[in-house]
Amino acid sequence: MNDLESLSDPELLRRHVIDGDRDAFGELFRRHRERLWAVALRTLSDPEEAADALQDAMVNAYRSAAKFRGDAAVTTWLHRIVVNACLDRIRRRQARPAIPMSDRLPEPAPPEGRPDQADVLAVRDALARLSFEHRAVVVYVDMLGYPVADVAAILEIPTGTVKSRASRARSQLAALLAEPGNRPGTGAVPSTGRTDSRQGTARTGEEGTR
Repeated sequence: MNDLESLSDPELLRRHVIDGDRDAFGELFRRHRERLWAVALRTLSDPEEAADALQDAMVNAYRSAAKFRGDAAVTTWLHRIVVNACLDRIRRRQARPAIPMSDRLPEPAPPEGRPDQADVLAVRDALARLSFEHRAVVVYVDMLGYPVADVAAILEIPTGTVKSRASRARSQLAALLAEPGNRPGTGAVPSTGRTDSRQGTARTGEEGTR
């Protein structure tokens, strides 16, 4: 084990900012890259786009590390930057001129039991309209399958808050996806009332919100 591996996340960030130690930031990224990559990939549903978004996010984090105020966990700060980088790519994609229907190649039907691209885009766009707090929880819990306790540790919030935010996020997603012209097939819609033995019943009300 090198000396960087023994340092906490805040200590690595301070060494990067104060001492200009590039290896310290590299260790910070190495420590969290698998989770950050999973979030980018699940949010964008495109490996190439996810890789570009993750790279953009890490460049942004590297350059803006001195602005980190310490009012949240370093992991929360990193995850927020990654999710926002993904949303920036979604917004830029939406702003591009649409290709005339006559110029498009016919799209094959999706395999049975799998959502088509319209479904994926509908869910992705609905996610982009949620607040970061609610979006992060529903991605981690419902889309990536993280246990509530793990999400609470990542975001440094009580487990009750994770459950209540997940419940609100599901309700908001259900409402957004029910809007006219934005109704994907059942295969792409996140659960709106998920409970299991690890998570317990999601309640409404922001319990334990800090």
